[in-house]
Amino acid sequence: MPFSDLPPTALRAYTPELVDPRDFDEFWAVTLAESRAVTGEIRLQRIEGEITQLVVEDLTFPGFEGEPIRAWVTRPLGGVGPLPTVIEYVGYGGGRGLPFERIQWAAAGFVHILMDTRGQGGNWGTGGDTPDPHGSGPATHGVMTRGIESPGTYYYRRLFTDAVRLVDAARTLDFVDADRVAVAGASQGGAITLAVAGLVPDLIAVMPDVPFLCDFRRSATLTPSDPFTELRTYLSVHRDLVAQTFTTLSYFDGVAFAKRASAPGLFSVAFMDDIVLPSTVYAAFNHYASAKQIVEYEFNGHEAGQAYQWRRQVAWLRQILAE
Repeated sequence: MPFSDLPPTALRAYTPELVDPRDFDEFWAVTLAESRAVTGEIRLQRIEGEITQLVVEDLTFPGFEGEPIRAWVTRPLGGVGPLPTVIEYVGYGGGRGLPFERIQWAAAGFVHILMDTRGQGGNWGTGGDTPDPHGSGPATHGVMTRGIESPGTYYYRRLFTDAVRLVDAARTLDFVDADRVAVAGASQGGAITLAVAGLVPDLIAVMPDVPFLCDFRRSATLTPSDPFTELRTYLSVHRDLVAQTFTTLSYFDGVAFAKRASAPGLFSVAFMDDIVLPSTVYAAFNHYASAKQIVEYEFNGHEAGQAYQWRRQVAWLRQILAE
């Protein structure tokens, strides 16, 4: 597969001037305040099974409008807490899977919390356990156009709120060091990571890999592969809703959240990525408002660095913690 986008020199300089909605900050402040005002129970249940040298727990916490969201918590057995914590978000179409699938962060000495993704979990992996109980107007397959009629009804308003509320919930757990919480994720998980970075002011680190949902206009018009093709399909039918659709999307663009980030960030990008164009990753990276680094994978597609990137994340995060 050849390079999917601009040449590397142009990529590194790509900093589009995207205009945020005037009420962007108010919209998100009200959204989060409304969900935080709804009481909900935080529950942990120990999972006994294949893993015996780590503690694995099933977490239920209140997300958007207090709706119950599931997550896996994995942590060192007998660890002296509270411990630094990595909250991870999942890629498009996936769910949290089975409780023993992602244990490397806990094996490295961290508390790891993997959030389930409401209404997803049916496209790859081993499934999810959290429904999205909200209806939608006309939409294509997937979730890219679900509720896209307005920012208030758009699917990602609920998902991003879930992600912030997980940070809130994690900080109440006695084995979590509330002052040392990092967020991470790849693709859609990277998009959620950027959203949390822009909405939570006191994280210790942010690790978005090949983040999705950035620079929407460029992504929708130039990306050859799903899921951005969902937007093109929708707009090819709803020809009169182009302006309205991109207005909605402007409240969820990773670039807008990157501008508001305050924690150090470690990004990754893949130059042969035809699912998330590398220029759109650089759009967020170049606007990122805090200290930042990016790792380039010249000959990779959307899989990017995988285990190589995780090894870099561990070393980078340990350095931050040591400082």
